[in-house]
Amino acid sequence: MPEPVKKTVSAFTKKPKTTEVTAGSTAVFEAETEKASVKVKWQRAGTEITDSEKYVIKAEGNKHSLTINNVVKEDDVTYAVIAGSSKVKFELKVKEPEKSETVTPAEAAPAPAASELPAPPAESSQNTEVPSAGTQPEEPADPIGLFVTRPQDGEVTVGGNITFTAKVAGESLLKKPSVKWFKGKWMDLASKVGQHLQLHDSYDRNNKVYTFELEIIEANMTFAGGYRCEVSTKDKFDSSNFNLTVNEAPLSGDLDIRAAFRRTTEGHDEAGELNFSALLKKRGDGKTESQPDVDVWEILRKAPPSEYEKIAFQYGITDLRGMLKRLKRIKKEEKKSTAFLKKLDPAYQVDKGQKIKLMVEVANPDADVKWLKNGQEIQVSGSRYIFEAVGNKRILTINHCSLADDAAYECVVGEEKSFTELFVKEPPILITRPLEDQMVMVGERVEFECEVSEEGATVKWEKDGVELTREETFKYRFKKDGKKQYLIINESTKEDSGHYTVKTNGGVSVAELIVQEKKLEVYQSIADLTVKARDQAVFKCEVSDENVKGIWLKNGKEVVPDERIKISHIGRIHKLTIEDVTPGDEADYSFIPQGFAYNLSAKLQFLEVKIDFVPREEPPKIHLDCLGQSPDTIVVVAGNKLRLDVPISGDPTPTVIWQKVNKKTDLLRSNDDSMTPSENSSDLNTDSKLLFESEGRVRVEKHEDHCVFIIEGAEKEDEGVYRVIVKNPVGEDKADITVKVIDVPDPPEAPKISNIGEDYCTVQWQPPKYDGGQPVLGYILERKKKKSYRWMRLNFDLLKELTYEAKRMIEGVVYEMRIYAVNSIGMSRPSPASQPFMPIAPPSEPTHFTVEDVSDSTVALKWRPPERIGAGGLDGYIVEYCKEGSTEWIPALPGLTERTSALIKDLVTGDKLHFRIKAINLAGESGAAIIKEPITVQEILQRPKIWLPRHLRQTLVKKVGETINIVIPFQGKPRPKITWTKDGQSLDAKDVGIRNSNTDTILFIRKAELHHSGAYEITLQIENMTDKVAITIQIIDKPGPPQNIKLTDVWGFNAALEWTPPQDDGNAQILGYTVQKADKKTMEWYTVFDHYRRTNCVVSELIMGNEYFFRVFSENLCGLSETAATTKNPAYIQKTGTTYKPPCYKEHDFSEPPKFTHPLVNRSVIAGYNTTLSCAVRGIPKPKIYWYKNKVDLSGDAKYRMFSKQGVLTLEIRKPTPFDGGFYTCKAVNECGEAEIECKLDVRVPQ
Repeated sequence: MPEPVKKTVSAFTKKPKTTEVTAGSTAVFEAETEKASVKVKWQRAGTEITDSEKYVIKAEGNKHSLTINNVVKEDDVTYAVIAGSSKVKFELKVKEPEKSETVTPAEAAPAPAASELPAPPAESSQNTEVPSAGTQPEEPADPIGLFVTRPQDGEVTVGGNITFTAKVAGESLLKKPSVKWFKGKWMDLASKVGQHLQLHDSYDRNNKVYTFELEIIEANMTFAGGYRCEVSTKDKFDSSNFNLTVNEAPLSGDLDIRAAFRRTTEGHDEAGELNFSALLKKRGDGKTESQPDVDVWEILRKAPPSEYEKIAFQYGITDLRGMLKRLKRIKKEEKKSTAFLKKLDPAYQVDKGQKIKLMVEVANPDADVKWLKNGQEIQVSGSRYIFEAVGNKRILTINHCSLADDAAYECVVGEEKSFTELFVKEPPILITRPLEDQMVMVGERVEFECEVSEEGATVKWEKDGVELTREETFKYRFKKDGKKQYLIINESTKEDSGHYTVKTNGGVSVAELIVQEKKLEVYQSIADLTVKARDQAVFKCEVSDENVKGIWLKNGKEVVPDERIKISHIGRIHKLTIEDVTPGDEADYSFIPQGFAYNLSAKLQFLEVKIDFVPREEPPKIHLDCLGQSPDTIVVVAGNKLRLDVPISGDPTPTVIWQKVNKKTDLLRSNDDSMTPSENSSDLNTDSKLLFESEGRVRVEKHEDHCVFIIEGAEKEDEGVYRVIVKNPVGEDKADITVKVIDVPDPPEAPKISNIGEDYCTVQWQPPKYDGGQPVLGYILERKKKKSYRWMRLNFDLLKELTYEAKRMIEGVVYEMRIYAVNSIGMSRPSPASQPFMPIAPPSEPTHFTVEDVSDSTVALKWRPPERIGAGGLDGYIVEYCKEGSTEWIPALPGLTERTSALIKDLVTGDKLHFRIKAINLAGESGAAIIKEPITVQEILQRPKIWLPRHLRQTLVKKVGETINIVIPFQGKPRPKITWTKDGQSLDAKDVGIRNSNTDTILFIRKAELHHSGAYEITLQIENMTDKVAITIQIIDKPGPPQNIKLTDVWGFNAALEWTPPQDDGNAQILGYTVQKADKKTMEWYTVFDHYRRTNCVVSELIMGNEYFFRVFSENLCGLSETAATTKNPAYIQKTGTTYKPPCYKEHDFSEPPKFTHPLVNRSVIAGYNTTLSCAVRGIPKPKIYWYKNKVDLSGDAKYRMFSKQGVLTLEIRKPTPFDGGFYTCKAVNECGEAEIECKLDVRVPQ
């Protein structure tokens, strides 16, 4: 039974009592203290009362009074008077005025004597309420944490009721807070709600306050101790400790409340269960007749489970859960198997594809066994099942286990069976090749593919966390091809965009699908053409989708291809080629892509050359539409063909010279390869390179009336100013033509990634160094996973800016980015990939950030990890503080801390500090968790209190050699002085280890000895305040043997023994003795009495004519004694009555020589099939058998197996061959003679 709770000495000699008055009258409460110098405070609903017209406080020496004038209904609350560490609570009950009555003053109530210990308010009903707050909405809020007011310490008498109340402000809370009540450190009282414990909660909508109540009904001594109330919300946490003191009260009759509330478990944990059944049984009339004792546990053990509830009701057991736990601990006697020496284990486990051996040991080595699987006998089939018999062992081997082998197996020997279960563990299926992100257009087919480690494995597909199934419309199709798994969406829609996941029991892979509306981009539009008769005209355009088809129109009518007009479509390029252009081909041409509202138009102009009559000796002239000082400009797309026809005239026919003007040199290459200064170069101040090749990529063709300048596949180097000069004897003419080659831009440099978040990042890049001669229209961005090969486009509309915020990425996956530049000609090559990066986000702020302890120079903080950490992990926490009135936050710790608690040292006493904490990872800092109210750095004085664990309130019993490790928690501030004593003496540090911390003290003994037994006392001291507790430790050992054993009498078949208790009881009570007997002939000891309590006994049922020795072992909690006390002389059981002399008979000789009772028979067998030869023999003693083939002994030949059973002799020949044919002889030999028999074996080869 647990020890009573220690009572503290009260500072009051007279306490105020609960008073009932009428509204409008005056109430007076009086109290007397032991000392006159003690300061007394009065409280109303937890708030201190000051002297006023309403409340009159008087103090004269050691007498104190509180007068409440003009009492109203709102004064009906709980009051308290405090002196030093003593606090007494009382109530003022206000009733409505009905009759004119005089109010009886409170001092009329009798006061207890000064020697009395503190007791709860003397009310007629033993109900005590310890509210944490009054009923007024204007009560002050708790300055720290979530509580408006906290539960207060309370006292109650055994059998009384008490209620603890906690109130929480709900104005700033989105939902109801979570509240838990604990007893001690860990016992959650929510699981103990019942007849003696109730939890209540309510919500005041007007004041927005949550009220939580813990009600204890019919308290007893075991309810005393420390309690804790914890309240938590999404981002806040607070707790409050309070104590319950239970005072003893005189019990009526013989009712033992403490015994009635005994624990149903014998363990030492705090969370044992209360047994209320004893109390229920004792509530009846005490005069009922006593009934004979019944062993309920024996009845329950033998009863079927369906009868448990009926038996519990019959015998008054209400704690059904405790009954079932205890019943489960009772060990049932198992019937010892006679057929099995060792049975199968209850279960076996094996990996799929491996082999397993099931083995039993049988008592009879010749016993036959059967192996069953799910009740069906297992037959021999190939190498899958192998049966082995090695001595007493019987082994079943299962090779290449599959899921079909996951079953129940049993081994049968005669009528006995041994059961087991085999569990086949399937190895986890891994994803060897993950999914890849995809971007498609609306209506296109999507195919996700991954590869797993096992063929035909079952996988699970999900979209945005929702499992995908085969719907009625067959939107999703699942396909397996060996180790490959496919998810197919035939016609994608915008709703199919999202994250798709494939899951196995060994891995997960995620990919993103982006479905975009169809958009067509024109990379190169068709351009106007001016061509000469019989030349070739080529209209070319390039679009973004190579699958798009289109039609060509001429003046609004569709162009029909023929031998002269060709229409081609190669990839993204569409061409209209017109050979031998005629004036009728001059028109407006258009290209219209199918399915898109585009119309690409250009004009074909026919150049008609008119030759006028030129008189002889006409000076040469170049006929260009635009001549003058500014050079003409011709634009050509890189890779296209440039053909420039220049009409000329002159008589005689002029000489044509083409030159490319170089702006950095002053030389001219002429037709005769001579270098001459350039003429008329004042306008360009350049050199010209003569172009006269008639073949090659850049060439000049000369005709009578015109010349042609051709560049095949224009390149950037072909760009520049070209000068054509015509000369004849009459004169000269020249013209400058500027050729500009435009191309796609150069690829930009690798983009840079910044501002990385949870699923987004900012991509920055620079324009390309060369824009291709045309302004850059925009940029295209692509993204891929680091280990993937598929690039996914992020934008369909060109990006005009040099930055882009990429979104919808998966946190924790490594990505790369690249960029394309686009101008009117087309799209550049991709830029180099960016540096790999991983989208991560900083964690959320830490939770439950509270102050754990405060001293004069330190503050202890604690918190819990953030609710969301993310893929970036958690590097640590940074703790900072700020003085009240300042804005500068100072790091409280050097660097980061990985722990969830911190002790801030070297603080200035009296400072008021704000504290905050942030979580740090690769992505940066989280938001700050801040303690709202400032913390004053000042030691809080707390009385020393030892929380003795429940199992240490009884004697702690340990065996010699065991380790003793006692942890005793306590409280007290500043850190108390801890003293351990044993039987009033200090402990030897060499023999016993003591370790102390701020919250507990530990007694450690590595090897317990008998001298460690005794009463240990722990003392806590803080200044003049102390707390003590005692612990009793008992070290026990095996006892010595009993003493002075003697045989006192022998009569009939009985023998009487006596002995005395052992000299050494092992420091424990002797529980009994074990008495054994042994026949003098065999000296095999058999137990006669077990757990025998007396020191004398009579051993009966001895056998006549035998002599017996006796020995006795003593027994205590540690076990039997090492040695036994043995009788020196044997007890002889004499024969009684007439002596019978048996007749003398001559012993008959049953021996006979061997004789064959069944001969060997000649046999003719087929080669390759096992065969046997059998005969029968008899002879006494049992003859020894020899087998011969053609007079050769077969004993050492493994091909032959010989059996002998009940006189039947068998020779087995395994798979005989023609060579095994011949004469076989069986010979039997014993000491009386020998006999032999012979047969012939013919082995035939099958035809």
